[in-house]
Amino acid sequence: MSDQDWLADTRTSYDTVAVDYADRTRNALADEPYLQGSLALFADMVHAAGGGSVADVGCGPGHVTAHLRKLGVDAFGIDLSPAMVDLARRHHPGLRFEVGSMTELDLADASVAGLLAFWSLIHIPDDAISTVFGQFWRVLRPGGPLLLGFHVGDESRLKTQGYGGHPMKVYVHRRQPGQMEAWLRDAGFAVEAQLLLGLDRAVPGAVLFARREP
Repeated sequence: MSDQDWLADTRTSYDTVAVDYADRTRNALADEPYLQGSLALFADMVHAAGGGSVADVGCGPGHVTAHLRKLGVDAFGIDLSPAMVDLARRHHPGLRFEVGSMTELDLADASVAGLLAFWSLIHIPDDAISTVFGQFWRVLRPGGPLLLGFHVGDESRLKTQGYGGHPMKVYVHRRQPGQMEAWLRDAGFAVEAQLLLGLDRAVPGAVLFARREP
């Protein structure tokens, strides 16, 4: 499958489920104290590094972007799905949201103080990860923090039905933290911390903190 194929499938799928997805995730952080703590630590790291704009890449309907703004971070969102961006703008007026792909970010080199990708890497195939992490490294300023969240596991599956029972066509990739760490180091990041989440859940999660090397 070409890059254009899986990107188009992902865009169409999330355009289709956007309203139901937004309804389900609007209060998603309320019962996740460890995720809230991770975001608070990330915000502190951005402030300690001098502040500046922060990109929430794969922002969906913008709930995490809005949470970061409440923490005093100058966050803006980027998402592949125009329908998601429309919802984000509607639900969070006054915040900045743009349509874009993490495979080719429309941002200047070293232009953001921090970057977040919360469960938005799960549809990126293995052979495109190096491109995505290369983009993250390019747009982050030296020393800028990076926060990743993802599903933990060893399998990929095709998701054909999603939120609200709507049709989807996206592969969901579960990955081990060690593999993600290796990819980050290959891309020029220093990996600083790892947090495993929901170990008794059917699909655990993980959060990784890293920084762009100079």
